[in-house]
Amino acid sequence: MLNTSSHTFHIPVMGLAFSIDTPIKVAKFGISSVVSIIEDQLIEQMREVICKNHGLEYSEISVLEPDYRAKRITAYLNLLDKIVSLQINELRNEDFETGHNINQYFEMLPDNSEIRKVYNTMIVSSGVEKLSLQKELRQLIIPGSIDVNIMTKLDKTNYDEGGNQLPTEYSDALAALRGFANSTLKSSIIFSAGLNPRLYAYCETFNDFYPDEKGEIKKKIILKVSDYRSALIQGKYLAKKGLWISEFRIESGINCGGHAFISSGIPLGPILEEFKNKRGELYDELFAECSNVLTQLGKNTFKNNPELRITAQGGIGTAEENSFLMDYYNLDATGWGSPFLLVPEATNVDEDTLDRLVHAKKEDYYLSHSSPLGVPFNNFKNTTSELQRISRIVKNRPGSPCYKKFLSSNVEFTDKPICTASREYQNLKIKQLKDTITDETQLEKEIEKIIEKDCLCEGLSASALIKNHAKLSHKLSAVTICPGPNLAYFSGVFSLKQMIDHIYGRINILNSLNRPNIFINELQLYIDYLKKEMADQLTILTDKKITYFQNFKANLLKGIEYYHSIEQSLNTKGSEAYEQMAKQLTEFKNMLNSYSFDNILYGDKVIGTTK
Repeated sequence: MLNTSSHTFHIPVMGLAFSIDTPIKVAKFGISSVVSIIEDQLIEQMREVICKNHGLEYSEISVLEPDYRAKRITAYLNLLDKIVSLQINELRNEDFETGHNINQYFEMLPDNSEIRKVYNTMIVSSGVEKLSLQKELRQLIIPGSIDVNIMTKLDKTNYDEGGNQLPTEYSDALAALRGFANSTLKSSIIFSAGLNPRLYAYCETFNDFYPDEKGEIKKKIILKVSDYRSALIQGKYLAKKGLWISEFRIESGINCGGHAFISSGIPLGPILEEFKNKRGELYDELFAECSNVLTQLGKNTFKNNPELRITAQGGIGTAEENSFLMDYYNLDATGWGSPFLLVPEATNVDEDTLDRLVHAKKEDYYLSHSSPLGVPFNNFKNTTSELQRISRIVKNRPGSPCYKKFLSSNVEFTDKPICTASREYQNLKIKQLKDTITDETQLEKEIEKIIEKDCLCEGLSASALIKNHAKLSHKLSAVTICPGPNLAYFSGVFSLKQMIDHIYGRINILNSLNRPNIFINELQLYIDYLKKEMADQLTILTDKKITYFQNFKANLLKGIEYYHSIEQSLNTKGSEAYEQMAKQLTEFKNMLNSYSFDNILYGDKVIGTTK
């Protein structure tokens, strides 16, 4: 079985580096977290740091070694697994004393946890009964899961030193998968950003993704999805290979950290409602298909019905919201990401960036087009990375030196893919634009789109290296950080216990800003996005875009009607935020209805007309 605990939340992957070593900080308290395994150079550097900090021998895995990328990932994950196992053994042997980790383990659990209730009884007991309960509690200590993440779009083909293309299994994503599959971990891999056929097919080559003789799966698969349709398509695709999905991790399309997969603007609530209503149907269809294929392949089958968890994340900010999502939609857990950036005990944020987050204003969090993937990216103003990008532009040297090449995918000017944030690409593209566009205003606008792209490989790695006093890659110290907009409502540096107590409603650490309900926040973000997209299409509005806007608007209006339909359930919680919800929903509805697609409006300004 997978490691589980009585905690009802997990810490999702954050960037490349911010949660890179989170498991060795929180797993001993039963908290599950997710590590990105795409950036093998960072992983190797962190393995050296961690070995040094824990007095363990370190032997470098050089880029000259065959299959070095997968080997680095395996070695790092094995190291995390080893350290967490040692931590758990130490924890179980501690005395129950105030301030000891063993006490903190149980005190951090939710108040309604059965294990927490046993602990509370032990505290007030004495004699033989106390010793008996302590023995029982020691056996109930289970580490949080050390899960890993692969963003499926990051699957660059690689080449050897002679420039020859390597076989498919050496691509970035497949090598990362192999690194996880060969590790000692008994945990889950999260696939995010959509279906990657060759990556999913590669799972078939590793027995750990299939049931063993006991019918249990050592390496489980979690899919991060934005809607039910995506879950069904990807789930069936994998089930037809005999691969079981152990969890669908639903994330808001816009109210999240990092890349925002916005699609057609369907709000989180209606998406969760569909999962709630079709959960049994989804399970039955996937289980029947998967079981049938396992039998046909002659593989071990399940002895008992396997678990299929449904979790949600993106923009959760209060214990009340957390409880509502869990109870109303029958979720198994929730994900809390960005707030943990303010918890040095849990994540890797260097002091300078942490200070910027602590003193940030709401407008410092914004949706950008800085990602070379061409996907909207939740960004943070005034980072050292942004200052570096602007400085390069001022010096007439836009773009970044491209050393790691993880986001190289453009072949517009070259035979081998290059990154759109690279200096090479931006120079070539700007020259092309200058040769083809004569209108100065339009030229300036198009150049701005190009030079907005920034290097995420270096920027999202630097913070962990700075914080751990490790050698910086090519002396590049500029930090990119990608919190979700919900972080605007948290200001300060918090302990791990403070953040967990906030999640479970024991304290409140929100700042003084008026924070609307999670659903209202998300709707506002979607409406702001729609307005901006409509304004940006002023000169190039097409029938295709008009259809997109129409569908987007229709989905938002349906979402508003859905929220109206559950107002009573929301209001039973007695929160002032929910009491204002009906009024805010009506305002959103009136605003959207003012956008006529016969005469497309942006505020009071006509920005286009349909034919």
